[in-house]
Amino acid sequence: MNNEANEYLKNWIFRAKEDIAVIDNLYKTDPNIYASTICFHAQQAVEKFLKAFLVYHNIDFPRTHDVDFLLLECKKIDSTDFDVDLGSLSDFGVNIRYPDDFYIPDKEETVQYRDVAHTIQEIVEKKIKLPR
Repeated sequence: MNNEANEYLKNWIFRAKEDIAVIDNLYKTDPNIYASTICFHAQQAVEKFLKAFLVYHNIDFPRTHDVDFLLLECKKIDSTDFDVDLGSLSDFGVNIRYPDDFYIPDKEETVQYRDVAHTIQEIVEKKIKLPR
C-alpha cells in the first residue's frame, strides 16, 4: 500500500473506533435511553470496519450504508470469519434517522447490535495489519 492508501485505511479504522467508543460510553450511561443511538453507531462502526477491510484488500465499493452488501463483499475474500448475522442492522444506518420510520430498539436488540459491532471490529483488526 502506498502512503495515501495507508492514510485512507487508517482513517476508516479511526472513525470506526470512534463509533465503538460512542457505543460503549452510551451503553455504560443507560442503554435504555440511548438505544437507538447505540444501534445507529453500531451500524456505522460495522459499515466503516467492513469498508476498511475492503480498502485493505484494494476492493472498490459504492457509496452505501448497506452493511449486508458490504458483508457479502467481505465474504468473497474471507467466507469463514465473516460468517456473522447482522440482523436488521442496515435499517439503523438510514431509516432510523427519519421521524416517520422512528423506531426504538429494546435492550436485547441494543445488546445484540453492540455485540455485532464488537465482533466485526475483532474480525477486521485480526485480519488486517494496520500501517504505521
